[in-house]
Amino acid sequence: MDINEFAVLKLFVVGVLLNVGMMRGLSASDSFSTEPTPPRVRKVCNESRLQWEVEVCGEGFKEDMTHIDPQNWCNLTHFISEYHLFTLCTETKSQIVDCYWPNPLVERYIIHIHKHFFSNCTIDQPVWLDPPDDTLTILILIPVFLTLAMIGLVVWCSKRSDILA
Repeated sequence: MDINEFAVLKLFVVGVLLNVGMMRGLSASDSFSTEPTPPRVRKVCNESRLQWEVEVCGEGFKEDMTHIDPQNWCNLTHFISEYHLFTLCTETKSQIVDCYWPNPLVERYIIHIHKHFFSNCTIDQPVWLDPPDDTLTILILIPVFLTLAMIGLVVWCSKRSDILA
């Protein structure tokens, strides 16, 4: 047997052994059961309690926002931690009352909060202008000439392959 074939055979055997070892370590039990797992019973979402819980989160957020100057309400860096706590609160409360998150009720409340605090935060859309013609010409011609130069270099090197080899 050739030394390369022997090395490939050893590598293959090591790979199989590692795969078996990893699969054994990942299995939850020693025996494999083919019986289907019973579906998890999902409780019904208690929307009235969720509405109350989300309003509690909103009241906490409103209280936190009173400590921030209203001129800074449009600057996310000033209230990001308060907003994070608010969304974390709504997510946690949704899970407590067996509702998925986000859901339409929570979304409506978050939109209500946005309208209350961030309705005056408009984004100034930048006006995009074309660059001057000289700049545009240079920006177009540089890649074109570089492409042509690279093609020429490849052709030149392929013709001289006997000398360069």
